[in-house]
Amino acid sequence: KVQFGGMSALFPAGAVNTSAVRDMAATGRDTVTEVPIARWDLAAQPFLPEPIASRVRHGGFVLECSLIDNAAFGVSPAEAAAMDPQQRLLMEHGYAALHDSGVNRAALSGSLTGIFLGIAANDYQAVLATSPAGGSVYAATGSSMSIASGRLSYALGLNGPCMSFDTACSAALSAAHTGLRALQNAECSIGVVSGVTLMLSPTVGTSFAIAGMTSASGRCLTFDNRANGYCRGEGCGSVA
Repeated sequence: KVQFGGMSALFPAGAVNTSAVRDMAATGRDTVTEVPIARWDLAAQPFLPEPIASRVRHGGFVLECSLIDNAAFGVSPAEAAAMDPQQRLLMEHGYAALHDSGVNRAALSGSLTGIFLGIAANDYQAVLATSPAGGSVYAATGSSMSIASGRLSYALGLNGPCMSFDTACSAALSAAHTGLRALQNAECSIGVVSGVTLMLSPTVGTSFAIAGMTSASGRCLTFDNRANGYCRGEGCGSVA
C-alpha cells in the first residue's frame, strides 16, 4: 500500500504554495500575462508579423524563480549562479514536500528515498551561453537534466533510485508512474515525484508560434470551437 505524504507547489500568478494553487484552480483565476521584462525584452526581439507576434507575447509565469537559499543545501554562491533555476526550484520544493510529509532531515540521510523527476525544458543552456556564468566550472552541471534529479539526493544523502524523464508534456506523469512502481516493488522506502518547467528563453516559444501551435490570445480553449492554439506556462510541483 502506498501512503500519500506531503506536497509542495509553485505556479503562476503568485500561487506559491498548495493552498494558493487550490484557490487558483477553484476560482478559475486567469494566470496568463505578457512576458515579464525580467525574462526577456519583447521589444528587443526580431520583428515578427501578426499573429505570430501575439503568440509569443503571452504565458503563465511564476514569480522569483531564480531565488534559492543555497546555503541550506550546501551550494556555494558560485555554483548557485550557474544553476538552472529549475534545479533550484526542484531542490526547495522536493525538500518542502518531504518536510510536509513529516520526515526530518536527519532521518533522510542514508535512506532509500528515491527521486523521480519530470523535466523537458532546457532553456538555461542558451542563457548560460550569453552569461558570465557560462564560463564557470559549474556551467556543465548547471543546465544538465541528469544532474537536476541528483541535486536533492546529493544534498540530503539519499541512497534510493534517482532519475530524470524527458517525455515532453508527459514527463511528470512518466516520473509519477515510475515512482509509484518503485514504491510498490520495494525499490525505495520513500518516493519523491517532481515536475518542473520554466521558460527562460524566447527561442522555443517563437518556434511554436511560427508553427501555429500557440494561441494569439494566450488562452487555452480546449474542446471549444474557438480554440486557436494553446498557451505555454510554468510551474514546479513535488509529492512525497
